[in-house]
Amino acid sequence: MKYAETKNVLNQLVADLSQMSMVIHQTHWYMRGTNFLKLHPLMDEFMDEINAQLDVISERLIALDGAPYSTLTEMAEHTGIKDEPGTYEKSTPERLAGLLVGYRYLAALYQKGIEVSDQEKDYSTQDIFIGFKTAIEKKIWMISAELDQAPEIDR
Repeated sequence: MKYAETKNVLNQLVADLSQMSMVIHQTHWYMRGTNFLKLHPLMDEFMDEINAQLDVISERLIALDGAPYSTLTEMAEHTGIKDEPGTYEKSTPERLAGLLVGYRYLAALYQKGIEVSDQEKDYSTQDIFIGFKTAIEKKIWMISAELDQAPEIDR
């Protein structure tokens, strides 16, 4: 099957971007405390970016004659991003640290996609992976800076 591994990564991203959107939603909904007025609307921007990536990734998978996951059950069964029930007990820095874990996971998955699409010579999809990995790395830097940490972006 043509581009089989690239399609696998694309579908993994469908599940993981869907899950990441929900994790960001939870952060948005359960956020309290210092910097709320700044960070609460910023989560809308983060969700918009993840959802836009999800749409491009899903449509690219369809263009390659793939079938993106499209149910909550499929998303939950295939995602590598952990979740937990919402609580007001977590601080905003703890919530941001959780987002950082998810963004680092996505960066690594995009890197895998870059490598797989290179092997399969699917340079159009590789271009998408590169652009989105760059955007995710920017989020890693921004969240790390908010937490007074270095971004420690892996290559």
